[in-house]
Amino acid sequence: MINTLFSLNNKTALITGGGGLLGPKHAEAIIECGGQVVLADVNEAAAKEKSDYLNYKYSKSCSSYVFLDVCDKDSVNNVINSFDRLDILINNAAKDPKIKKEGSLSNETRFENMSFEYWKDGIDAIINGTFLCSQAAANKMLTHNGGVILNIASDLASIAPDQRIYKKDNLKDDQQPVKPITYSAAKYAVVGMTKYLAVYYAEKNIRINCLSPTGVYNDHPEDFVKKLSNIIPMNRMAYINEFKGAVAFLCSDASSYMTGHNLIIDGGKTLW
Repeated sequence: MINTLFSLNNKTALITGGGGLLGPKHAEAIIECGGQVVLADVNEAAAKEKSDYLNYKYSKSCSSYVFLDVCDKDSVNNVINSFDRLDILINNAAKDPKIKKEGSLSNETRFENMSFEYWKDGIDAIINGTFLCSQAAANKMLTHNGGVILNIASDLASIAPDQRIYKKDNLKDDQQPVKPITYSAAKYAVVGMTKYLAVYYAEKNIRINCLSPTGVYNDHPEDFVKKLSNIIPMNRMAYINEFKGAVAFLCSDASSYMTGHNLIIDGGKTLW
């Protein structure tokens, strides 16, 4: 029964942002349930590298890759129209300024300093990309009796970022880096789009749900990891494999009566 519920045999999934951090893990979830994946990314070399690795890891041809600019309507339509059948779309592409060991966020992320160009660039891939890819995929799915769209949002689509975790010593308040409003605004929009489209296609056998992960550990600076862990009840960041079960659930018949839901997986962070 479990294998039948979660089976994605003969299903094809397109994953945007497939050359990034979580995209290949979403792909693993699909592959391990019997499906095929296409990793799409504006960085085609990264998508190829991840696709080649997946084929090597599973010792079979289960993954391919394609160049895709989610902000370009022609690019989106050309890719999605190339599919004979598209069963699953995972809208994973995003621009997310990150904390890294070699550097921090700049003070351009502050609301009072943010240029309009930074704002537009920050929301483009998430909001416009989700719109363009969902529109093209839904039109394709309508020709083959439906499908599944899974949008990747964030715990910051439910709560505001705690800017204290980004604070740097010996900087004035007006120079402190922050998580930019672009990310929160765009991810909130993704949840809203999920609910809208779920109702819109509820009678067309197209289910649209949302997954909201918290921060994933990726060799972050120790002080940042400690500060973020302190505001998570489970007292740690997420491990990179901890969303695969949710992806398998939301993309398969195991969630056949679920649509318009935002599944938050955050170690309890949004409970505080």
